[in-house]
Amino acid sequence: MSKRTKSLNELSMMTPEARYDFMVDEIKAHEEIWTLQDADGCVMLTTDDEDCIPMWPSEEAAEAWAVDDWKGCEPLSVPVKDFLERWVPGMEDDELLVAAFPVEGDLGVVIPPHELESRLTSTKRH
Repeated sequence: MSKRTKSLNELSMMTPEARYDFMVDEIKAHEEIWTLQDADGCVMLTTDDEDCIPMWPSEEAAEAWAVDDWKGCEPLSVPVKDFLERWVPGMEDDELLVAAFPVEGDLGVVIPPHELESRLTSTKRH
């Protein structure tokens, strides 16, 4: 199990790409991915012409987004197995993208679900 050694504040200062890399490592280590939900289901974000589901590496990071318009939202833990088996195909079918580890003022890297899937299922290249 990896240690979350960086504070959320430190993580929010990282580039979107660095947060994405961190997120992948954390998800692999803890075998869960986090999003937000409300009474209507998962939170959706719209960027230009694209609809995204924001996802985070931890409950704490997801909770940090649940302010202002998202105040009524609760963090939702999704086991990696469920994400890979159900979410990725469903999001692909609905043409939804992943907003990887958004923080205040920065939506993070916006990617197709299959790209996150391939990162999560690949072995380390170090």
